[in-house]
Amino acid sequence: MSEPVKFARENSFSDDPAEGNARDSSPGGANQLSPALQRWGKWKNESSPGGTTQFSRTLVNPSPPKRLRVCIVAPSPRYVGGQSVQADLLLRLWQHDPDIAVSFLAVDPPLPRAFAWAERIPGLRTILREPIYFWDLWRGLKDVDVAHIFSASYWSFLLAPAPAWFFAKLRGCKSLINYRSGEARDHLQRFRSAAFVLSRVDKIVVPSGYLVDVFREFGLPASVVPNIVDLAQFRYRERTPLRPHLVCTRGFSNYYSVDVVVRAFAEVKKEFPETQLDLVGGGPLESDIRKLVADLNLTGVNFTGVASRQEIGKYYERADIFINASWLDNMPVSIIEAFAAGTPVVTTSPDCMPYLVEHERTGLLSPVGDAKALAANVIRLLRDPELAARLAHNAHQEASNYTWEAVREQWLNTYSGLTTDH
Repeated sequence: MSEPVKFARENSFSDDPAEGNARDSSPGGANQLSPALQRWGKWKNESSPGGTTQFSRTLVNPSPPKRLRVCIVAPSPRYVGGQSVQADLLLRLWQHDPDIAVSFLAVDPPLPRAFAWAERIPGLRTILREPIYFWDLWRGLKDVDVAHIFSASYWSFLLAPAPAWFFAKLRGCKSLINYRSGEARDHLQRFRSAAFVLSRVDKIVVPSGYLVDVFREFGLPASVVPNIVDLAQFRYRERTPLRPHLVCTRGFSNYYSVDVVVRAFAEVKKEFPETQLDLVGGGPLESDIRKLVADLNLTGVNFTGVASRQEIGKYYERADIFINASWLDNMPVSIIEAFAAGTPVVTTSPDCMPYLVEHERTGLLSPVGDAKALAANVIRLLRDPELAARLAHNAHQEASNYTWEAVREQWLNTYSGLTTDH
C-alpha cells in the first residue's frame, strides 16, 4: 500500500446511441473538473519518444497503509453526460479522503498523434482505441483493491465494462459494476453476454431501486447507491408568486421526448399566454425541436444550449416549474437538481420514475407520451400555488438523500465489504 496511486489514461465509448454517458443530460460537463481530470486534460496530448501517449502520472501522495485503493473506470469529461458527471464528482469528493486513495482510468483514451484524424470517425476511432484501452487496463489496475466500473448497456457494455471486469480479474482486484442504464431489461434480454459478465462480477451497484427490481428478474442481486448532487450549485427558492416559467434540462435525444415538452407547452400557452419555456441542453434532435416550435408558431421558447455545472443552477433559479417528458430513464439527476432548487416537478412516468418522484407528494406524474396530460399538471400547479409549494418543500427534503454526506458512507461500506468478503 506504500506505492503512489497512478492516474491512468481515460476512455469512453460514446459511439453507441444508447450509451449511458448521454443518459441524463443534466448538464454537468468538463468545466470545473476534479484535480485528476484537470491533470488528464493537461497530459493527454503528451507523447513519449516513440510517439505514443504516455500512460500515467502520480495522482496523489503515497497512500497511507490502510487506505483502500479504488480505480474509477468511466467516461472522460470530453462527453457531457450522466456517467462523466458522476465520475468526476466522485473523483473530486474522494480527493484527500482518509479512507480512500482514488485513481481514474478512462474508457476513451485519446488516440496517438498520428491517428488524431480518426477521432472524427466514430466506428474507426473505437477500433483504434480498444487496444489502447486494454493496455491501460492492464497497467492501471495493478495494485488496486477495487475497480469501480461505470457501465451503460448494449455494445457499450461489451466495449468498456466487460473488458474492465476481465482485466480486474486478471489483476486480482475486486470488480464493481456501477450499472446506470434504464435499458437494462432490454439489454439483458437481447445480450446473453451481459448476464454472463454481471453474474461473475463481485458486486453490482445501481443508482435506483428500479434497476434493483429489473436485475432481480434475471436472478442478479444488486444494491443501491444513489447519484450525487452538488447542492452548492443550487439555491432553494420559494416560488411566490408561482409564474408560468418552465424549464427542461434534458438533452435533445429520443429518450427524453423534448417534442412532448414543446407540445405540452403549447397547451399551457392556451391558458397562460405569457408562459415561457427554457430548453437547456443539446443533442441530435435539436433541429427537429426547433422546426416543431416554428411549425406550431410558438413564442417564448428559449434554446439556451448545454450548461456547465457552474451555470446550471441559474436556469433552475430563474424558472418556476420543471417539466420532463422522458419515456425511458433511470435516476435522472436533473430531477434531483430541481428538488434541490425548489422548482416543482411535473414529469411523465416511465417505469423508473415512481422510484424517484412520489405523485402528489414530491411532484406530479402523467402517462408517457401524453402531452395534454403533462400540460394539465402544469396548469394544475399554476392554478394551485399552495400545492406547488407543498411539492417543492417535500422534494427539497428528499434532495438531502443525494448529498455527499449521505452517499459517502454507502460507497465506503460497499468498497470495504468487497475487500473483507472471502
